Amino acid sequence: MQMLKGSNTPVPTGALRVELGWRTGPGVPDADASALLLVSGKVRSDADFVFYNQPAHSSGAIRHEGKRTADGQVADTLLVDLTRVEPAIETVVLAASADGGTFGQVPGLYVEVQDADRGGTPVARFDNPGATTETAFVLGEFYRRQGAWKFRAVGQGYSSGLEGLATDYGITVDEPQQAAPAPAPAPAHTPRR
Repeated sequence: MQMLKGSNTPVPTGALRVELGWRTGPGVPDADASALLLVSGKVRSDADFVFYNQPAHSSGAIRHEGKRTADGQVADTLLVDLTRVEPAIETVVLAASADGGTFGQVPGLYVEVQDADRGGTPVARFDNPGATTETAFVLGEFYRRQGAWKFRAVGQGYSSGLEGLATDYGITVDEPQQAAPAPAPAPAHTPRR
C-alpha cells in the first residue's frame, strides 16, 4: 500500500520487516536505519534506541539486520516483532541518518513495511519526497490504537542530524571530547633600554 505523508494504515500484529531503501551511485551518502521505543513520546533509557551499534532491543522486539545492495539499490533492514513489544511502549519510531552528506543527495528514499510471517508481502510503503539539507529523518512509526497496531508515514527531517533527532526523543548524547585550550603565550618581554 503506497502512502502519503501523514496517512496511516493498520498492520498485522506479528513479525514485520522494515526496509529503509534508496538508490546508490556516485556521491550518494550512506544511510542507516534505527528505531526508538517510546513511552509518552520519550525513550525510557538509551537502551530503547536500536541502531547499528546497539543492534537488538533487550525485549527481542526489534533487531537491526543490516544492509544489502543489489542492482543499484541499498536496503537497511530492521525486524520488528510487535507481539514482543512491551505493553508500556506506545510508539516505535522508524528513523534514518545520513553519513557523509544530506538526504537531498539520497535518491529514491523510502520505508517499506513487509509482513515477515507471510513471505515479505508489502503492507505499507512511504516514498519520502523533497529532502534537502536534512541529515536525519523520522520516516514512519508504529503506534498502538485501541489494542491494534498502525503504521503512520511521518517524513519529518532534522538538519541537526541523528544527535538532534535522538535528543528530541530523550536519548543522552555524549558531548564530543574537546582538548583543553592551549595556554596563552606569555607576553614577550622587551628589555628596558
